[in-house]
Amino acid sequence: MQLENVLCLGVAGNFAHHLEQAGELKDFENVVTAEPDAPKGIFPFYLPGANSFLGQYCIGIDKLELPNYEANAQVEPEIAILFDIVYNEEKRVIDLIAKKFTTFNDCTIRKEGAKKISEKKSWGPHSKGIGDKWINIDKFEENGVMDNYHLCSFVKRNGVLYPYGVDAPLLGYSYFYGKLKSWLIGKMNTQVDFGPLENIAEYLKLCDYPDEVLISIGATAYAEFGEKNYLQEGDEVYVIAYDKTKDDSSLQLSESKIILHQKVQ
Repeated sequence: MQLENVLCLGVAGNFAHHLEQAGELKDFENVVTAEPDAPKGIFPFYLPGANSFLGQYCIGIDKLELPNYEANAQVEPEIAILFDIVYNEEKRVIDLIAKKFTTFNDCTIRKEGAKKISEKKSWGPHSKGIGDKWINIDKFEENGVMDNYHLCSFVKRNGVLYPYGVDAPLLGYSYFYGKLKSWLIGKMNTQVDFGPLENIAEYLKLCDYPDEVLISIGATAYAEFGEKNYLQEGDEVYVIAYDKTKDDSSLQLSESKIILHQKVQ
């Protein structure tokens, strides 16, 4: 699926312990949330037509290119959802209609001194990764197709496969379904430029109020190897979503399984 004309946003802090493990909790120390487990905010990682580094299409499929400078890069295993955006006459977002989902690697560099989350997210044309198929969303609420899905991730290094993120049910996201959608709509309309966060309403205007948005909804907690090891050239990344009632977390293909596989360069 071609996403070059689709606005791309991410959610920060939507899974317990991820920000602590990534060493990024301090970045959000002045960000106040409505609930203790609420996500911290949303950030852009691709703005079609933008006259900045965020205007460079960054989503790869089979390869992940590390920055050409020394950088500590980690896989961020996530689910990405493609939404239709509904606006009112004042161009405020009033609804998000979930259409389909896939696996996503919101690969992030742990960059000292970065003022915005987006500065750690996009550094080249293959700095992100997306899964090999999409699953249509019948309804973005309980008792829908997403209920039974789990997300896991691995890195193969020197022929050995290591768990990188914990195996987690999608229902384990702090905010999901209607609660997540309502929160996203609010942030798209009201999030201001503060600390590591940016004004998303301004970006919607910059992108001429797009009809669609791809949102990566947050990274899982890391397994021990993922927490202690940054990516190296030659690694292979796997991010897998699978239906727990039909499948398992192995690398074997199946109709219900989504696999993102990238070779690190």
